[in-house]
Amino acid sequence: MSNAPDRLAKTACAPPEIARAGTLPEIFHARVALTPKLLAYREYDARRQSWTDWTWGAVAAEVARWRRAFAGERFPAGSRIGTLMASGVTCVCADQAALALGLAIVPVHRTDNPGNVGFILRDSEISALVIDNPDYWAGLAPEVAALASLKRIVIVSESAEAADPLATDPRATHAVAWLDAARPPEALDPAVSPEMLASIVYTSGTTGRPKGVMLSHRNVVSNVLSVLKRVRPSTEDVFLSFLPLSHTFERTVGYYLPIATGSAVAYARSIPQLGDDMRTIRPTVLVAVPRIYERAYTAIRSELTKKGPLARGLFDFTERLGWRRFLASQGAAPPPSPFLSALMPILDRLVAAKVRAEFGGRLRQAIAGGAPMPSAVSRLFLAMGIDVLQGYGMTETSPIVSVNSPTRNDPATVGEPIESVEVRIGADDELMVRGPNVMMGYWRREAETARVLEPDGWLHTGDKASLKDGLITIRGRIKDIIVTSTGEKISPADLEQAIIADPFFDQVMVIGEQRPFIAALAVLNRSAVEQAAKDLGIAGELDEALQSEQFRALALAKIGRAVAQFPKYATPRKVWLTVEPWTIGAALITPTLKPKRLAIERAFAAEIERLYAK
Repeated sequence: MSNAPDRLAKTACAPPEIARAGTLPEIFHARVALTPKLLAYREYDARRQSWTDWTWGAVAAEVARWRRAFAGERFPAGSRIGTLMASGVTCVCADQAALALGLAIVPVHRTDNPGNVGFILRDSEISALVIDNPDYWAGLAPEVAALASLKRIVIVSESAEAADPLATDPRATHAVAWLDAARPPEALDPAVSPEMLASIVYTSGTTGRPKGVMLSHRNVVSNVLSVLKRVRPSTEDVFLSFLPLSHTFERTVGYYLPIATGSAVAYARSIPQLGDDMRTIRPTVLVAVPRIYERAYTAIRSELTKKGPLARGLFDFTERLGWRRFLASQGAAPPPSPFLSALMPILDRLVAAKVRAEFGGRLRQAIAGGAPMPSAVSRLFLAMGIDVLQGYGMTETSPIVSVNSPTRNDPATVGEPIESVEVRIGADDELMVRGPNVMMGYWRREAETARVLEPDGWLHTGDKASLKDGLITIRGRIKDIIVTSTGEKISPADLEQAIIADPFFDQVMVIGEQRPFIAALAVLNRSAVEQAAKDLGIAGELDEALQSEQFRALALAKIGRAVAQFPKYATPRKVWLTVEPWTIGAALITPTLKPKRLAIERAFAAEIERLYAK
């Protein structure tokens, strides 16, 4: 670990050593050999209250320590290693060390509830678990107490805690002691081939128990090499990482891709501190789910409401002109007139530059995936000079299928398929995908694998789509359709996307399956609720205000305006309100912040019944 030197000159995006790689360890070792002194990672040291830099050479030395320790356990190749850790250098080192020994990673989200985590660890039959939160163990221990395959528990912790596994489980050891005691293995590391299992990543499980998606080295490496031909980071780029490494989108695009390109990755401290970290790190590339951009959009719009009419008018004019400039850059509209073009530098300095400054001022590419992005959100950031590139993928495809490029960016689509990936439109307008990135199958679920994976390699995505001029447009999930008792069919995701664009709402889920009408469950923005209660003259606790007819009428009016473009039968007629957010820890949303529909319906069953009682 050391302070990294000044960054070197820009290098080729895919040097031959990287392009020839067939496995993830080969990519890592090639990167270390190419740029050992370049900045690789930056993370915050809470004890020192400062940011610490790691070079590629320093990371490689730490990976070697972890590799010796894992080798000492003598796990057979293919054994599963569970990681329940925050994203950061330690997680990277454990991951790279295990992969180099032919072990398969089972990344688990560290804020998931113990019951769900226990299911994943039992289902995958892990041999070792690396965990960085000893306090979490109290809830997890009963879930894995009888797991015979689990031989080693490694605790990454500064000190022993009351719930420390060392006190309750003989399989447990502290990482420091485990690493210090490791000796060089007697035998050479086993050969790792492209067809070997690299990881089992469990799907989000929005409608039921998660399934383990088996991804080989070939799956992931092919995806990395194809993506970097569309989105071309370099050794001069700095990524800001805040999505969990338990999610395939972040693992491929925010972790493995920067290794291939030699880009630096800074690990954000937390979502609440994300704004401060943006301004400190000043990233050039951002990888995020749309909800993060939606939050930024909401904050900007909320601040505008506090401005005077002149400031709001100037902002709106800048957005319209910036959008026209973007369309012209894509050949979709004529360029602005010479007069308007002359105004652009002034408007950029007064308005757009301030928006970009909230992201650090250097952001050149913002990659969005994991869910649809509302058009108003993408339009705003594109108009302000932030290159938002929407893409599409799924865990089963390692995960990237398509992504827009800076030179062909249609925000209404998810771009063209990346190199080596084939797509076609099947029955029911379903998007079908084939390529080297398509999964090996579901872990020990042969029947479910056969249902989605054809013998000739075509994968059923379950998404409705259209294909025009090579660009893919996602139309929604085939199964995620609400059918009311009157026979009307509504896409809940489309409605929710429209409603959430209003800063009044933080989270929304619409319901109505086999019900007479559509209703909504909504988590409101606390600040907006306090202001609205004051405007309505409602005193007392927020919970009381939310239950008032005045407040429900206000929420329904806002919802009605948000979904005005939908058919009348799709407009929610009743709403249940709260300011308590749905969280990953409560198992109500996925790591990509999408609602877990069945879980939310179960959690609020009584409230839903009251909505339909009359």
